[in-house]
Order: sequence, then C-alpha cells, then structure tokens
Amino acid sequence: MSQVRKARISDIKYIHSSLNNFAKKGLTLPRSLNELYEHLRDFYIFEDDDSILGYSALHLIWEDIGEIRSLFVSDEARGHGIGKKLVKRCLKEAKHLGLKKVFALTYVPDFFKKIGFNDIEKSELPHKIWSDCLNCPKFPDCDEVAVIIGL
Repeated sequence: MSQVRKARISDIKYIHSSLNNFAKKGLTLPRSLNELYEHLRDFYIFEDDDSILGYSALHLIWEDIGEIRSLFVSDEARGHGIGKKLVKRCLKEAKHLGLKKVFALTYVPDFFKKIGFNDIEKSELPHKIWSDCLNCPKFPDCDEVAVIIGL
C-alpha cells in the first residue's frame, strides 16, 4: 500500500545517501547526516510496500514563508505523481501552520508551475535563504529557478 507519511529516524540514512548521490550530479545541495537529523521533522516520505520511493521537506524560513526542499523521487517511480503528492502534503502542512507562501529553488520549474507555483526573482525572497546559498558550490552563479505559491 502506498502512502505519504512523516519521516522517521530509520529513514535518515536512505535520505542521506540518495540526496547526496543526487547532489553529486549537481541537482541539489548535499546535506550532512547531522543536518538531516536536525531537520527530520521537515520531511515527508512516499512509501510503497515498505519501500521509499520519494521524499520532500517543508522548511520554515520565517513567520509567513516556507521552502520546499530536497524533493526526490527514485528513477523507477518517476512519472507516477509521487512528487506532486509530496509537494501537496508539504503545502497542506504549510497552510495548517499558517504560512502565507511557500517557495522552491528548482531545476524543474515546470513541475512546480503545474501545481500552481509562479516564477519569482530570487532577489525578492527573504535574505535568510542566502545562508544555504553561501555553502553551495555554484554560488554566486546559481542556475536554479525560484518559484512561489500563495496559500
């Protein structure tokens, strides 16, 4: 049976391995085990018959804005709506928390636009997001696209 659920401690090593393999391809930022444990509560897992097929995280930035981070769907599971289900679950939580908007930095803006996100200039986002950017090997020549949705 497939389901979206909150991440557990036992999921972290899988998230760490798959996320950092994705990062080696330049598709996301690498994350340390320590950082993943600290942000465990941000993560949702898409699971099918006890196999993790994808995950995403909703990271709180400030009192009115959050970020979708670390969206990942395994190669064999792409094209089945798993990414959309994960993003929608993050947006549901964002609404519940009282956030007014959620953004993502992505290489696949069309995916997010199908869900209702719109382009935004990175310079319009809060300065707090730049702490991650400073640690990125692509900084200051970031080629990610910023997208945002109002809730």
